[in-house]
Amino acid sequence: MQATDKAYQAYLNILREELVPAMGCTEPIAIAYAAARAREVLGVPPERVLIEASRNIIKNVKSVVVPNTGHLKGIEASAVAGIVAGNADKALEVLSAIDDAGRRKITEFLDSKEVKVMESTSGLTFDLVVTVSAGEAQATVQISHYHTNIVLITKNNVVIYKHQDCAEVETLNLTDRSIMNVRDIIAFAEAVDLKEVEELLQRQIDFNMAIAEEGLKGDWGANIGSVLLDTWGNDIKVRAKALAAAASDARMSGCDLPVVIASGSGNQGISASVPVIEYAKELGSDQATLFRALIVSNLVTIHQKTGIGRLSAYCGAVSAGCGAGAGIAWLHGGRFEEIAHTIVNALATVSGIICDGAKPSCAAKIAASVDAGILGFYMFEKGQQFYGGDGIVTKGVENTIYNIGRLGREGMRETDREIIRIMLGE
Repeated sequence: MQATDKAYQAYLNILREELVPAMGCTEPIAIAYAAARAREVLGVPPERVLIEASRNIIKNVKSVVVPNTGHLKGIEASAVAGIVAGNADKALEVLSAIDDAGRRKITEFLDSKEVKVMESTSGLTFDLVVTVSAGEAQATVQISHYHTNIVLITKNNVVIYKHQDCAEVETLNLTDRSIMNVRDIIAFAEAVDLKEVEELLQRQIDFNMAIAEEGLKGDWGANIGSVLLDTWGNDIKVRAKALAAAASDARMSGCDLPVVIASGSGNQGISASVPVIEYAKELGSDQATLFRALIVSNLVTIHQKTGIGRLSAYCGAVSAGCGAGAGIAWLHGGRFEEIAHTIVNALATVSGIICDGAKPSCAAKIAASVDAGILGFYMFEKGQQFYGGDGIVTKGVENTIYNIGRLGREGMRETDREIIRIMLGE
């Protein structure tokens, strides 16, 4: 692949769009971001707040701690944190600068002001609208399709900004992902000038390993990483999944350290990177080899998740665990054949894991998914594989990835509805 090729630039753009920093679970942070922007547009302190959110967003915000809020949970806390103490210019790090005074203001606002939550009627999987009011003044911000994608801003019922395709285009304002395939991902990883991605990847390494280490040191969530290490020892195959799980446990429990996300998810960004980084340390890989392995793991994760959609009943950690397996295969010298079989073997193993919102059990699902990615690689190394016709596995890695996208997007649609009904006690 040449630097002048259209695909080369597309893959660069995809990495730049996806590998961005975020603090906290990205769904509550998206609400905080919309609320902070709405407060900015209103121009005065609001007296009333209305949040309209799609059911998938409700699912993902319900059980997770909103960072820097004093362990508050829920949509109301997310919105109010953005309104009274957030910085909209920081996007997915909107809550990063909240201090004790800001936390007191959040509590006071929740206790004294009107904050309502309604279910969105747009029919979009990812949709939220935050409306803030003071007297007769009113401002609204709508985010659709992905976490920072503002599609509508109004003030006093006058449209300030509107994207003309806001309700129709899921990849709005993003580089076309339909070009993605495993063979080209590998070609790009081999050809890319690392100077163009060094800053992105080094930030991913620094941020995601820092929260992984904090996850092992502190008492976060269910402490899955510590359980794994205490039970099965310090072997690299255990450490790789334990560190990823520990990072998730910290993040789901309100740790205020940022992570670099992938496919709109911090857990996926963690799962796609931390195991690969830890394997590179074990193998003594040089920086260039690690960077190229991370390119493979991130892009394989994004490629799989593109067919599924940002939010689904299908656990995104599965895609990232498979991506990590692909990156680990690269570190061992594997290229298309090894990586393709690693992906298929892993997908055949863990594609049934459901997403029931953001919470501590995400860490355990990450551990299982990374384990499947590692197993997928070692299976092929030992001459073993799953074949086309074995369940949803079809001959050819792209065909199997297509099947997974179909399963997650179409087949699990009713599963998603039932999960949400169960979580909401309906």
